[in-house]
Amino acid sequence: MNSQVFHLAQANFARGRGPVDSPVMAGFVALLAYINSVADRSPGFVWRLQTEDGDSTAIRAFDDPLIIFNMSVWESMEALHDHVYTSDHLEPLQKRRDWFEKVDAPSLVLWWIPAGHTPTVGDALERLEILKKVGPCPQAFTFRKHFAAPGQHTSSERRTFSGCDS
Repeated sequence: MNSQVFHLAQANFARGRGPVDSPVMAGFVALLAYINSVADRSPGFVWRLQTEDGDSTAIRAFDDPLIIFNMSVWESMEALHDHVYTSDHLEPLQKRRDWFEKVDAPSLVLWWIPAGHTPTVGDALERLEILKKVGPCPQAFTFRKHFAAPGQHTSSERRTFSGCDS
């Protein structure tokens, strides 16, 4: 059994129906500071990507200025899941189509990192690319199809995934 502690990194993106300062995005922008504070106070929250001013929408991971990128780290899958689906985050999540376009590629990726490591935008883009090309695997997965932290595999996860280092 691996004694190293791992945390769960998550990255997601969405393409806005307009620029952040446009009327169509006003409802999202009005909720953003509150929803970020909900994350910051959530049990199991470790870190989130933001500028020195606390602005998460100013970080560009893609060339498209309408794409909003988000990345955070959590102590466990359960902690992230609880934040996303049982906190005040749920209501804006359910309204996301009001503000964001549907994308035809994976827009969320999860992966395990050693505790204390801070993932980069490059790490997230690499993991999104793995998920897009290979599908869920131990290096890039989703809520729907997820994997245990390294050293904590279940018997159903002990198989080889082509194109994904295991």
